[in-house]
Amino acid sequence: MKSIEPNELLAHLEGNPLIDVRTPAEFADGHIPGAINIPLFSNEERAEVGTLYKQVSRQDAMLRALDFVGPKMSGFVKLASELSYNNHIIVHCWRGGMRSSSFAWLLNTAGIPAVTVKDGYKGIRRYNASFLNQNWKYKVLTACTGSGKTELLWGLRESGEQIVDLEELANHKGSVFGGLGHIAQPTTEQFENNLFWTMKDFDINKTVWLEDESKCIGHVFIPQEFYSKMHFSPLVKVEIPFEERVARLVNEYAQFSNEELAFAISKITKRLGGDNAKYAITALEKGDYAEVTRILLWYYDKAYTRSIEERRKLIEYEKEFPSFNSNAIIRDILSAINR
Repeated sequence: MKSIEPNELLAHLEGNPLIDVRTPAEFADGHIPGAINIPLFSNEERAEVGTLYKQVSRQDAMLRALDFVGPKMSGFVKLASELSYNNHIIVHCWRGGMRSSSFAWLLNTAGIPAVTVKDGYKGIRRYNASFLNQNWKYKVLTACTGSGKTELLWGLRESGEQIVDLEELANHKGSVFGGLGHIAQPTTEQFENNLFWTMKDFDINKTVWLEDESKCIGHVFIPQEFYSKMHFSPLVKVEIPFEERVARLVNEYAQFSNEELAFAISKITKRLGGDNAKYAITALEKGDYAEVTRILLWYYDKAYTRSIEERRKLIEYEKEFPSFNSNAIIRDILSAINR
């Protein structure tokens, strides 16, 4: 059975589909973007086979596995035959073992060329981690809440820069309000897969721009080594007027219901302070979203200032602008750091 190394996968994916034969539950926990899930076993079937393997014998587990797979074999071939490919179909399971080998054998027997991935999904994940842990040249956009960091990041992309929008990958904006308006977050495992997929074609000799983030974005965690390198990379700090930040945040969040906003505020009542939380809820009930925002920014700005002071030596660019103008700010940043 022909197999390819995990570091060869990207080259083989050009025009060739990737089939993940793990269970639906394994696939949901994390998968390679674009992979097609054709599970050899259902979640319950795999659990039963695994129990037999551990508690009875390998032979009993094998026989039960064949009971499950046998009636499905023609269906597997039919599904695979509907896929277009240039050279072959690529198959992987968790560790590149029996599930992927059996599936690839079946396809080859049916006249559909198929290869497996050595060490399976585990090997792919290991390669992805080593790729992300290289010495990338990060620059980190930092600014107080409401300063338009994400817009600046997108503007840098339009200017031809390499960017990673961690919040977009996490489906969350980072604060207690960050999940509003977003679809469900991926698992941390899937986030890591998506992060690799975003960076896979980047030039390691060029700058990669990121937005300043906490280690945790909603319930998704940035990989530790990636976060450490990012956290101590050069900072590009932008400041815009307080009231403009208030207006921008009101425009972004006033569209949500008072119930959603009040629930988010309740999550930081202790850190905000009981009186401040009460004032914020009162202003919210009156529809005074600007006042709500001012109260909340007192907390967020204080936390931001503490974080930035700890890394002040990393700031390589810092400028206060009279108003937010994405194009003008980006031109100034690129002009200053490229001198």
